Amino acid sequence: MNRRKMIGRIAGAAVVTAASPLNSVFAANGEGFTPLKGNIHHSVSQWCYNDIPLEDFAVACKGMGLESIELLGEKDWAVVKKVGLRCAVGYATDWGIPKGFNRIENHEKLITDFETMIPKAATADIPNLICFSGNREGQNDNEGMINCAKGLRKLLPSAEKYGVTIIMELLNSYGHKDYQCDKTAWGAALCEMVGSERFKLLYDIYHMQIMEGNIIDTITNYSPYIGHVHTGGVPGRNELDETQELYYPAIMRALLKTGYKGFVGQEFVPSQKDKLESLRKCIQICDV
Repeated sequence: MNRRKMIGRIAGAAVVTAASPLNSVFAANGEGFTPLKGNIHHSVSQWCYNDIPLEDFAVACKGMGLESIELLGEKDWAVVKKVGLRCAVGYATDWGIPKGFNRIENHEKLITDFETMIPKAATADIPNLICFSGNREGQNDNEGMINCAKGLRKLLPSAEKYGVTIIMELLNSYGHKDYQCDKTAWGAALCEMVGSERFKLLYDIYHMQIMEGNIIDTITNYSPYIGHVHTGGVPGRNELDETQELYYPAIMRALLKTGYKGFVGQEFVPSQKDKLESLRKCIQICDV
């Protein structure tokens, strides 16, 4: 299942030069496996590799040293577990991004779906279930926050009992037009309103670079509210190399400096023919 519309690729990818600070990362064991340092818990979003059978993809990810394949529904959890991987983030509902907790009329279905999936996620060793604010549709941000908090608080007894964290994704409201949880400060205020360690934010670096920039300061200042992290090159949502504007090694070091112990999920859309090689290189870039 595609969870997003893929953003068009950048024309004319830039060439990595010998003087590049990332060149040594790319050159490392081009044909082999470079052991990971163990500081970052690496994951990857399955939807970016939909054309590769999940079982084959899981074997490849295990060989690269990843710990997780994420954004999977219940039927796929056992597939990745069979090869020794976790699913860092699972789906709890079949509703997509536009219909979220910011509308009271959505609560009955969402609460039923999450209450059903929370114990199943715990049994399957899935630490997080993803949720969305939903689109504004004319609603002001304060009302949306209050409505989200009302619905999410009803999930806290189960989430706390089973040790599963509900994470709301921060998305840019240009690509996902009208999405409400589009600023880190809004998401953090919602976390305060909900008032539990079992509700946190999925901080998507790609989306927040588009909305806010200032990634390292934001991660540093809002680290208590971040439960999961996504990557992606900006602009274009492609590889994390020098065709885009972010320097991911510095971002990852800043993330570790906050004491972050969660997963970092690669969520870029590969533009290269060899998608698995693109993934391997981007894992190496983030492995600080």
